[in-house]
Amino acid sequence: MRNTVLIPTYRRPQDLLRCLLALQAQTKPPYQVIVTVRDTDTETWQFLEEFKDCKLPLQTVKVTVGGVVAAMNAGLEVVEGDTVSITDDDAAPYPNWLERISAYFLSDDSIGGVGGRDWVHQGNQLLDDSREIVGQLQWFGRVIGNHHLGVGQPREVDVLKGVNMSFRTSAIAGLRFDERMQGTGAQVHFELAFCLTLKRAGWKLIYDPEVAVNHYPAQRFDEDQRQKFNNIAFTNAVHNETLALLEHFSFLQKLVFAFWGIFVGTREALGLLQWWRLHKSEGTLARQKWLASMQGRWQGFRTWNKTHHQASKMGSRVLSTPDNCFQMDKPS
Repeated sequence: MRNTVLIPTYRRPQDLLRCLLALQAQTKPPYQVIVTVRDTDTETWQFLEEFKDCKLPLQTVKVTVGGVVAAMNAGLEVVEGDTVSITDDDAAPYPNWLERISAYFLSDDSIGGVGGRDWVHQGNQLLDDSREIVGQLQWFGRVIGNHHLGVGQPREVDVLKGVNMSFRTSAIAGLRFDERMQGTGAQVHFELAFCLTLKRAGWKLIYDPEVAVNHYPAQRFDEDQRQKFNNIAFTNAVHNETLALLEHFSFLQKLVFAFWGIFVGTREALGLLQWWRLHKSEGTLARQKWLASMQGRWQGFRTWNKTHHQASKMGSRVLSTPDNCFQMDKPS
């Protein structure tokens, strides 16, 4: 089985070096390694020119549009392997990463995607907690991640995480990440619509904690600064989650999701109940998060509604809708 690895990178050459060295140490060498680089990223271009000891089948792709979605879609255009494994430049896959991934795809033709744990390093500390529930979408709209904390046996999930997700190329033929995702860099929740499209087409997504990477969260050069609140980044994340779910929910689920999102929500997308729960400890910050959440929900609905209104007028459908996902190859 030929394994392609896709790495979107931006202004983090030392992190990229660690990632590439980890790929050189794989027990099953990659068939193709694609690194997508912004045209303005002089630091990374210079690093790649000086990286002479590369023992990898390395291919670079120049990207002229900002954001991880454009970078990954550009990379998908040149994938030649039977599988494509996507990871971040600030990650370092375990030596048996590709070997384990290949074993899953060879074992079951109905598996469309494989992911696993990303062990998060925060400075000199390793985030070592455990969760049994990973990568689940509850029927009313709550998305449970926990990919970085997952323990237990391999199991089917609804969504994989961008730092550690692999796909059978025949399963994703013609499918691309949703370019309506907002954000100038990270574009949080870009994986959600992509994975749900595969699920609705009948493909299995497997999460195995043993398919692992080390993750060293590095500086982002956009509005999303991880643990630091930014109104624009918060709104973008809620917009992206809302858009992805509206694309894949039935009419009844949309109604329930709207009610739940407005009146309940989560810590990452506050409804009224979450705002009330947090306002005593976070004060004004809780109110800012709630306002950003409501703005994100509304913007997500407007994006979804606008797209479908335009599609109905043109008599066509966008690729990311549930109807269109069944045009993809299905598992036999």
